[in-house]
Amino acid sequence: MHALIVIGHHDPESLTHALAHQVAEGLASAGHSSEFADLAREGFDPRFGLADHAVHRRQARPPADVLAEQARIERADTLVLVYPIYWWSMPALLKGWVERVFSNGWAFDYQVNGPMTKKLRGLTVHLVGVAGADAATFERHGYGEAMRVQIEHGIFDYCGAQVLSSTLLADSEGVDPAPYLRQARALGAQLFVTAEALPA
Repeated sequence: MHALIVIGHHDPESLTHALAHQVAEGLASAGHSSEFADLAREGFDPRFGLADHAVHRRQARPPADVLAEQARIERADTLVLVYPIYWWSMPALLKGWVERVFSNGWAFDYQVNGPMTKKLRGLTVHLVGVAGADAATFERHGYGEAMRVQIEHGIFDYCGAQVLSSTLLADSEGVDPAPYLRQARALGAQLFVTAEALPA
């Protein structure tokens, strides 16, 4: 099976990139393939502009860069997002990717005074968030739940996709990264075990 691993960090030397590569190694060890969508390196433009607004209003087809991203998702059996947590959410690079790529007519179908259709039923998603704050801070202020509502429900459930796992790697700046790297590799190795256990 095949996973699309989307990296939402600008620095190729970051822990985020290292984690993404460990997920890929875990997948390979289990006999699966993967592809990176390294948004910063590839120069993806996260700005939702007039062309994207026209797509949303059903006045134009998506731009070529958006069509390419949608095709990558369609080739994959699951989607893995690996990203740093900035201001208790996704970084702008990744949020803009979602805003542009998960467009009206492709991820969902919405028209004024008409029913809303979720078009990504069958897509599975795994989230790996890398945080500087510790887990107690997320718990104390409700940030974890806020992110769950915003990302898992507000983005993916809205389109019909199913989030199978959400991993928070907290206190990433103050601890040895080795356990996190092992955890990411184990996640990759088990990624499709979870998917294969789902009812058809």
